[in-house]
Order: sequence, then C-alpha cells, then structure tokens
Amino acid sequence: MSTLDTLSPMEAGRLPRNAPLFVGVAALAAGALVVVLGGSLVLGAVTAALVFIIALPLWSAVVENRRAAVDRLVTGLVWTAFAVALVPLIWLVWMVLDRGLATINPEFLTYSMRSVIGDEQGGLYHALMGTIVITLIATAISVPVGIFAAIYLIEYGKGTKMSRAITFLVDVMTGIPSIVAGLFAFAMFALILGPTRFGLAGGIALTLLMIPTVVRSTEEMLKLVPDDLREASYALGVPKWRTIAKVVLPTSVAGIVTGVVLAISRVIGETAPLLVAAGFTNNLNTNPVDGSMMTLPVFIFTQFGQATEKGYSYAWGGALVLIVIVMLLNLTARIVGKIFAPKTGR
Repeated sequence: MSTLDTLSPMEAGRLPRNAPLFVGVAALAAGALVVVLGGSLVLGAVTAALVFIIALPLWSAVVENRRAAVDRLVTGLVWTAFAVALVPLIWLVWMVLDRGLATINPEFLTYSMRSVIGDEQGGLYHALMGTIVITLIATAISVPVGIFAAIYLIEYGKGTKMSRAITFLVDVMTGIPSIVAGLFAFAMFALILGPTRFGLAGGIALTLLMIPTVVRSTEEMLKLVPDDLREASYALGVPKWRTIAKVVLPTSVAGIVTGVVLAISRVIGETAPLLVAAGFTNNLNTNPVDGSMMTLPVFIFTQFGQATEKGYSYAWGGALVLIVIVMLLNLTARIVGKIFAPKTGR
C-alpha cells in the first residue's frame, strides 16, 4: 500500500466529502447570528449565502488547487441561483395554502354566488364549471390546429415562403397581450350577433393564446425525431402521411402532450380576455352560447375587488383551487407522456 493511500482527504490534497455540509452549517450559523443581532430574515439569508459561496472556494483553494476552487465556486453559485428561484415558488404556495385552505369546504365547491347576500355561504361552483367549459372549447380548437400546423412546418413546408409566413405569424401571436385576444373575440362576435358576451367568445380568445404555444412546442418535439426513422420508413415503401402518423408522432407524443398541457396551464389563469369576451355572472351557466359565463380567474378578480374580508377569503380559496387544477394537469401530462412514450426495449 502506498503512502498516498493511507493519507486522509486533507493530507491528500482533497477536501473531506462532507466539506459542503460543514460550510453550509457554518453559513447558516452566521446568518442566524445576523438575525439574532437585529438583522432581518432576508439579511440573514443573504449573509448565509455569501458565507457559503465564499468560504468553500477559499478552503478549496488552500487545500486543493485553483481549478477545484473555481469548480466549487461555480457549483455554489448554481445552487444559490436554484435556491433563489425556489424561494418565491415556496413562498407563493405557502401563502395560498395559509390564506385559502380555511375557505375550502364542500359548500364552497358546490355552491354558486347566486342570491348570496352579506355573510351567507357562497361558492365557486359556477366559476369552476365555466373554466372547464371554456378551457375545453379552447383545447378542442387549439390542439388540432396547432399540431397540424407544426406538422406542416416540419414535414412538408421546410424552406417555403408559406412556412416562413406561418412562423412569423406564430411569433407575432406569441407576443400579443392577452387582453387584445379578448377584444378580438368580443369584436368578432359583436359584428355578427351584436355586443354580447358568452362562453364561446372566451374560448376563442383563449384559442388565440394557446395556438402559438402548441405550435412551438410540437415543432420542437418533431425536430427531435431522428431523420433515420423517417428514411427507414420511406425505404420500406411507407407513404409520408403514414410515416408521420405511425412513426413521427408516436415517437414525440410525450413531448407533444407536455406542450399541450403547458399551453392549457398558460391560458387557464387568464383574466383579462375572459373578462372582456365571456363576462361574469353569479349564476351557474354551462351553455357556452347563452349569456355570460364566470371563470375562476374572473371569480378571483371580482371577489378581491369587493375589498371585504369575505371577498378576500373567497379570492384566496379560488386561487388555491386554480393552483390545484394546474398541478393536476401537469401530473396528468407526466403520466400520459410516460405511458405513450416509445419503448426502448430495455
């Protein structure tokens, strides 16, 4: 056995395996000391992060070498950036749970706000059903249009003037403000039926916001399919449309489903276009072509606008329900994508 094999990590020019843990504990202690001495919690967190980022690379520079110290510095910066990005997410979820969980009860989920006066029990059932109806309308229109447009751009229209024009229009639609989509849907139906608001107009408004996301996500997934798979199918005499249906789409279905769910999650929380196009009501309405229809984002907006304790609690309860729906959608997308993902044979 050589002398190097018997040396400890410090003697061999390497930090102990638990060195980041030791420095992390010391950094937390430094941050806690700042808080105890009268500093704010934010100042304590910043102090702890700075101590960790600086102390570990310095220790590494003394014991190891410059290259290892730089590596630990960059690793510390990455972890710090991750923690900073995680803080507002955890804070948001905690705040919504803390303020909205007390409002959730069977009556809140099954009652509407029809004829509710003062402190009488009301609920968001009408808004929940309106959100489901309008989102289904937008999804039923956007998904086929977006997927077929992406198929044309990748499989049929590469380099053509038409594909460049479609790509330009998709990019423009991606950046339009959401309220403009609501104004467009309202104006379009106003020219035909007169100035009126109903669920179908809200679905059309959300469609304008969904299509660019579906097109872009599907386009990127189709680009990831190797050309070797297409060429092998063509070599067997399979026509192009069947190659797309049986080879290209099944290979990319997991990513396409994820993109569709992201598009739904992006529009399900929109308030401005639905307030303009679908309006709001305290009554339950599941007919998308007959009168105004309430949705969860508009419910949250109107309840918060009442500036009462009950309105605030209902708004936070609606926000919690909306977040749960989005989380369930993302969980469903992961499950569906895993089920339909191409098998590797391992």
